[in-house]
Amino acid sequence: MQTHHLRTHRSDEDLPREGQLAWQLAELAADPVELDADVVDMVVNRVIDNAAVAAASLTRRPVVSARSQAFAHPVSIGGEGATVFGADPARRTSPEWAAWANGVAVRELDYHDTFLAAEYSHPGDNIPPIVAVAQHLAAARGLTGRDVVRGIATGYEIQIDLAKAISLHKHKIDHVAHLGPSAAAGIGTLLGLDRETIFQAIGQALHTTTATRQSRKGEISSWKAHAPAFAGKMAIEAVDRAMRGETSPVPIYEGEDGVIAWLLDGPDGSYEVPLPERGEAKRAILDSYTKEHSAEYQAQAWIDLARRLHEAYPLILDDPERIESIVLHTSHHTHYVIGSGANDPQKYDPDASRETLDHSIPYIFAVALQDGAWHHEHSYSPERAHRPETVALWRKISTVEDAEWTRRYHSLDIAEKAFGGRVVITLADGGEIVDEIAVADAHPLGARPFAREQYVQKFRLLADGVLEADEIERFLELAQRLPELSPDELGGLTITAGPGVLAGLAIPTGLF
Repeated sequence: MQTHHLRTHRSDEDLPREGQLAWQLAELAADPVELDADVVDMVVNRVIDNAAVAAASLTRRPVVSARSQAFAHPVSIGGEGATVFGADPARRTSPEWAAWANGVAVRELDYHDTFLAAEYSHPGDNIPPIVAVAQHLAAARGLTGRDVVRGIATGYEIQIDLAKAISLHKHKIDHVAHLGPSAAAGIGTLLGLDRETIFQAIGQALHTTTATRQSRKGEISSWKAHAPAFAGKMAIEAVDRAMRGETSPVPIYEGEDGVIAWLLDGPDGSYEVPLPERGEAKRAILDSYTKEHSAEYQAQAWIDLARRLHEAYPLILDDPERIESIVLHTSHHTHYVIGSGANDPQKYDPDASRETLDHSIPYIFAVALQDGAWHHEHSYSPERAHRPETVALWRKISTVEDAEWTRRYHSLDIAEKAFGGRVVITLADGGEIVDEIAVADAHPLGARPFAREQYVQKFRLLADGVLEADEIERFLELAQRLPELSPDELGGLTITAGPGVLAGLAIPTGLF
């Protein structure tokens, strides 16, 4: 790996292309280096994972809304269009709107892969825009499954490398500001574009996808699922403009009025961004991890610990009156983003939105502790949130930051990087129950790491009752052949809802 030193430059310094981060990212995207077999295997896993969580969300209101918007637009004339999750694959729309609809479906349940470091990320958000462009231009450009895999590997590499080095949330900028550039670069790799074109697309994608983190603060709304889909849509449009010869703000990161100077650490800020050398394999996808549970990733290990405690102390933990308090000693991020350190009263409100509850570790830990399980629908239902004994326990749970768990959270050593913490349960009789967990069971270093079998099982579980049995088998067979797919097979990288699943849904109307 190489390290790119990133800082603000005055306009009169005339920073050359080669010294700009966007150019370095473009060089990485244009590098024709082959992929390692384990990276190819993991790309296939994540394509299956995305489809799984999309299947489970097809009838949810934000997904229905985004799908209806996509189908309000005709297929653009430059290609064959792209498919939309849930719909008949013969019905296509323009790639940017397919990426929009599919991106919302993938993110709606907050149930796909994650990478956490200086910044948060869900690198699987790169997949919908890359696949949409591939389907649209497969016939015209002879794109294959191997091209798709290479594009996705680039998207993961860039988003994860940026997340390792550059904190956005510290300055209340939403994490999708890393996704716009990574998706644009991934599309550049997919299409085999030159460095200059990719460079301009990255700059435009970044410029149009910087927004505040209010979408993940307080009363969290349905925009949380739309934000990454918007970034993917903007990335496609940025690539389109760049291919037509249009240019972007330069230097986008380093300029006097650029991203660093005014949105991040300011004129004196600097970063060390790790990037593969030219000719070095793109392997960052292997640093990411998926979710076994439908909740914010920083809650994954805590759900597993709660399940373990439920089995060990069922008589004690079933009764809130036996418990005086529960304190989760954890990282800065967990405490301030999904814990009591956020100072969001909504995190303790039974009437809060699902999006808010999935960012409330006090709620999640209470339910998992009482149920010994977690379900992507039942655990968030209004009935579950209003259960009196749950509310009583919920309001006894708080978080505190622990310096060692914060250090481990930020460690770039995969062997010690951790997202859990230590729980101290103080009982009404004065006794204590103390336990800890470092990583989720499904994490590569966890008790039950996810492999192909678990990704397939997750797809079957979430697709059950949504897709017909034949459709489940068709998709799994095709997805597992992704690196070998021909141009005419790429259109099959979608899922079609079973008869009646989408019938009768209220379709919202708008401008289109």
